[in-house]
Amino acid sequence: MTSAADGQNADGQNADGQNADGQNTVTVREARIEDLEAVVDLLADDSIGAGREGGDLAPYAAAFARLTADPGEMLAVAELSGQVVGTLQLSIIPSLTRRGTTRAQIEGVRTLSSLRGRGIGETLFEWAFAQAKSRGASLVQLTSDTSRGNAHRFYEHLGFVASHTGFKKEL
Repeated sequence: MTSAADGQNADGQNADGQNADGQNTVTVREARIEDLEAVVDLLADDSIGAGREGGDLAPYAAAFARLTADPGEMLAVAELSGQVVGTLQLSIIPSLTRRGTTRAQIEGVRTLSSLRGRGIGETLFEWAFAQAKSRGASLVQLTSDTSRGNAHRFYEHLGFVASHTGFKKEL
């Protein structure tokens, strides 16, 4: 909503999605079904995802329906000038370990490859941290493919510590 006093909405943007300095502003929100194709394109926009993501949207639509029906799951998108340029999935996980700590798991983090290094990922993570904290999480965790060195440096920049070794098994 635009304020009559300053011409900016609640995110500090004018009607063109720019801040007071005329710079485009990244906003983060929960994904909608109409974002699905853009999210899938982001998942496929890297060397690993290119080989396993994309194609028929039906399985993604079914997964999106399951995600949005679960109050512990959120799929977020980052927008820049009305274009979806980033995404992540946030899962809130109740746990008995660590004295019953609620955890937040972040998965499927992607930023449009042509826009990496411009703060979009940081904005997505700030949103995710705030959402996790508001839902009672006191620990945020993620996994990352061992080949993603740049992503690992980014996660360390955000304060993550490589404290565990992860394992996966296809079923």
